Formats: sequence, C-alpha cells, structure tokens
Amino acid sequence: MKSKDIQKLVLSKYENGDGPTKIFRDLNGTLSLPTIERWCKSIRDTGCINLSKPPGRPRTIRTNANIQKVKHRLERRRTVSSRKLSRELGISRTSVRRVLKNDLGLHAYKVQNEPMLTDEHKEKRIQFANWIRTNFRKEDTMKILFSDEKMFDIDGVYNSQNDRIWVVNRSEADIKGGTRQKRNFPQKVMVWLGVCSKGVSPLIFFGKGTVDHDRYIKEVLPVALKFGNGMFGNDWIFQQDGAKPHTHAKSQEWCTKNFPSFIDKSHWPPNSPDLNPLDYCIWNEFAQLIEWDAVTSKTTLITALKRAVRKISQDVVFESCSSWTNRLYRLSEDKGNYLR
Repeated sequence: MKSKDIQKLVLSKYENGDGPTKIFRDLNGTLSLPTIERWCKSIRDTGCINLSKPPGRPRTIRTNANIQKVKHRLERRRTVSSRKLSRELGISRTSVRRVLKNDLGLHAYKVQNEPMLTDEHKEKRIQFANWIRTNFRKEDTMKILFSDEKMFDIDGVYNSQNDRIWVVNRSEADIKGGTRQKRNFPQKVMVWLGVCSKGVSPLIFFGKGTVDHDRYIKEVLPVALKFGNGMFGNDWIFQQDGAKPHTHAKSQEWCTKNFPSFIDKSHWPPNSPDLNPLDYCIWNEFAQLIEWDAVTSKTTLITALKRAVRKISQDVVFESCSSWTNRLYRLSEDKGNYLR
C-alpha cells in the first residue's frame, strides 16, 4: 500500500472516532504505534498529516475568522454534515468538527421522523397515561398483550449511519461489499405479532389483498385470544392501535364479547406508536435477528421471519413490557410529546 493511501486511511479512521491504538491494530503493524500517534497529533493540530515539520510556528486552522465562517453558515441552515461544511468552507473535516464541538459547543443529532401530534393528540395521550395509572396496577399492566402489524420486504433493514466498510478508496469499497442494491418494487410480506411480558405470540402472515375488519376478525383476533388465554388464563388485557380494521364497530364488538378486557378505541390515543413495546423495541430486535443474506424471494423471507421470531430474547421482551409504565410517566412529564 502506498504511503499516501496509508495516510488517507489513517486520516479517515481518526476522523471517524478511532484512536491511535485501534488504528495500529487495524493496520496489522503496517505502521508503528508512535508513528500513528504522531500522525494523529498532526491531524488534531493542523487538520492533516504533515510528514515534515515546517519552519516556525504550526499553522492554526481554528482561527476566529474560521469559527465565524462556520457559525454564519449554520445560521443559514442547521441541517448540514461536517463533510459538506468542510467542502464549502475549505477547512478540513477534522477542524470543522473541532470548531463545532470545542469552539461552538455544538453536537450533531440525526433528524428524527415521528408522527405529527396536534395539541388535541397530546392531550389524549396524557389522558391515556393518567387513565392507565389511575385504573391499573403495575401487575395489571404486565398482563397486557400488545399487538401490531409490520411490513417487511426482501431488501431487508439497512442502517447507512452504522454499517461502514474500512478501505483505502471507493473502488475497493465497491469490490468488498460497500454497495447495496435496492429494488424499485421489492416483494413484501405483512405480518402481525403480539407481545406480552411472558413472550411473543405466533407470527401471522397476511396473504394477498387488503386486510379489512373481516380478515382481521377471522385471521388475527382468534389467535390473539388463544395466546392471551394460554399465557394468563382469563385475566389479561388486549391492546391494538387505531388502524381502521381495529376500530371498526364489528372488531370492537368482537373484542368486547371475547376478550377478558381490552383497550377500546376511545382510550388508545392516536399517532402513538411510541407507546407500544413492539414499536419502541421489539420490531427492531426482530429485524436484527433475521438472516438477510439468505433472503432472496418472498418465500425465503417468510422462512427467515419464522426463524427469527423464535430467537427474540425473553429478557428483551420482559424489559420492554416492564418499562411501559415508566414511558407513561415520561409522557405526562413531557406534556404528551412524542417519546424517543
């Protein structure tokens, strides 16, 4: 590997948070640890790797003028990456990061997607939290069977922020798995799952067609009833969100007649996936357990989902349900705002 390529690799790894010791280990002895430490110090001081010491005092990048440049740029638009700032302002990415963190006291946060909540929605969320805390003991809430539907497709779940590949250049990254292809219309499967403090329910797969209240009553609710009775006898509570098949009069009537107890449509607040353990915990756990490399078709996706659901940790399930009442307390404290 050429010297310039090694410098680029060290610079890239250091800018992404790796320390000298980790870089030394990753390079398998290509460079000595003192050399890497010296290079990292050079990056900290000047924003680049200087192999020869220039005469006089080292050039300082974090001048008042550059700090003001960064500050004024952010005042125009806050949503910008350090990489783009570096390119626009002609300052190294490392120096930009140090200006942002050390000089301006700023931290980067990813933009979050969340449901739009009106004041009315927030009020209903607070009312729901108060209703649960007033009418249910902690042990009662541990007997709630939470439920939800989710769509999976054969392209899987991908996190561009965390899935990284360390190589010298883009060409090598492409060769070693640094690209991911996304289909325009991937095959999909919709599933239903229930979760309670004692475990997860059987996974239900929906075939072709719209899932209306008739299909919901025939395909889902009997499975939920059998599972809940098996876990808790005749002393438990069924939860479902405000989707139309759930709130239809016939679905509500079926729930009233068959479940020991259930949270009806007048109580469950709108736009509140953050109050369901499946949404704030279990679906993510589930997705991470799927062997996506083996998924090439709808059939193999279904097989992978069946295998993964059996691997969901009971400890994770229990903790996600046990923490539910704490989230309701936070909800009241946060004035009904969305919980992250």
